[in-house]
Amino acid sequence: MSEYFATVEWKRGSQVFSDKKYSRAHEWLFEGGVVVPASSSPHIVPLPMSVAENVDPEEAFVAAISSCHMLFFLDFASRKKLIVEQYTDNAFGTLAIGPNGKQMMTEVVLRPTVTFVGERPSSEVLKALHHQSHEACFIANSVLTEVRVDEAFCF
Repeated sequence: MSEYFATVEWKRGSQVFSDKKYSRAHEWLFEGGVVVPASSSPHIVPLPMSVAENVDPEEAFVAAISSCHMLFFLDFASRKKLIVEQYTDNAFGTLAIGPNGKQMMTEVVLRPTVTFVGERPSSEVLKALHHQSHEACFIANSVLTEVRVDEAFCF
């Protein structure tokens, strides 16, 4: 068993707060010392109460799934002696009403493009690597969201 920690910190400062026009800007602080400026999504809480430049929870959710998948893909590719030069995933998530009638991230679509040094593996090998990565991803295994790899982008 492993445990992971993050600190999420928001401060009111001189804002009124009771008028509901307070800033949703806050920080995510991680054990290694990284501080990430965060905010609500401007799609949910309008500007200027949100900060468009900051990471919002929905973006972080998509990034966490994509990152987890990528890390397993790189590991499994290296075990097959494949040399990955670059891995770029233009992933996206959809926030919609779920089967329980509540808003949720209903889908995350991974759209990875992978560049290899030397011979590119066959589409069957790539498909197997992505399937294996999806099955191993801790984050994808932890959510109700449908997570899929858009094969049009990686084969």
